[in-house]
Amino acid sequence: MSLRDMMVLLDGSARDEAKLAVAIRLARRHDAHLTGLCPLELLLPADMAFALGGYPDLWALPEFAKQIDSQSRAKAAIIEGGFRELLRREGVNGDWLFETGPLVPAVTQRVQATDLVIVGQADPDNPLPAAARTLVEDILMTAGRPLLLIPYAGLFNEIGANALIGWTPTRESARAIHDALPVLAPSAKVMVLTVETSRPSRDEDGLPTADIAEHLARHHLQVSAARTVVSDGLSPADALLDYASDISADLLVVGGYGHSRTREMIMGGVTRDLLRHMTLPVLMSH
Repeated sequence: MSLRDMMVLLDGSARDEAKLAVAIRLARRHDAHLTGLCPLELLLPADMAFALGGYPDLWALPEFAKQIDSQSRAKAAIIEGGFRELLRREGVNGDWLFETGPLVPAVTQRVQATDLVIVGQADPDNPLPAAARTLVEDILMTAGRPLLLIPYAGLFNEIGANALIGWTPTRESARAIHDALPVLAPSAKVMVLTVETSRPSRDEDGLPTADIAEHLARHHLQVSAARTVVSDGLSPADALLDYASDISADLLVVGGYGHSRTREMIMGGVTRDLLRHMTLPVLMSH
């Protein structure tokens, strides 16, 4: 299976370099077309109250709005220049999209026409504009495309050679596994892990991952299967990240929002915990 059309979301932050490094390597491996998507709203000042000097009425002045728009477009031009030069230097085919429409619907519509979307984890030390602070969740829930999320810290020179799959018998997990197949390297090592909150009874001694592990082995992957039981207040997300660290995984594959997004906002959940605390690239599908 191959990726033929990929998209990377760029915002001019310091993490664009890490996202682009991953995107370029995947594009070269698959001889894929790579589009750089840069939404105007991502380039606006994150704290508009600060940007306005405490005077929101300034937004009513055409001169002020024009100045902010002009600054954002100038920033986009710099990002575009760097992106096009990178494509040229790496010999990768690609395009540039500068999106000026409303952020979430515009981005969602664009990414629906691609095989894989590469985005960055939100960095709490460098907050996004208000409209973008749930953008990853919005894309995940509405676009119907897999997201490859790059943590806000660290460099990732290899992705997909040694993967951990967090398996639950849900539509979201099945979708994520099959969306991840093109990202996995040929003959990759894959661990399929079930995280359980209580020890199984004797009637449940068989590994719940056995069927999916057998299926993945038919794709010529080196597959192992395991289960772990969380204890001592450890969350399932932390259990996945700890296991990934123990096996030196370079990719975590999970289904996103198996419970409703509202429930996870109120009660917490694996998806929200991973989005906040990921320590390695995560491929997530809903």
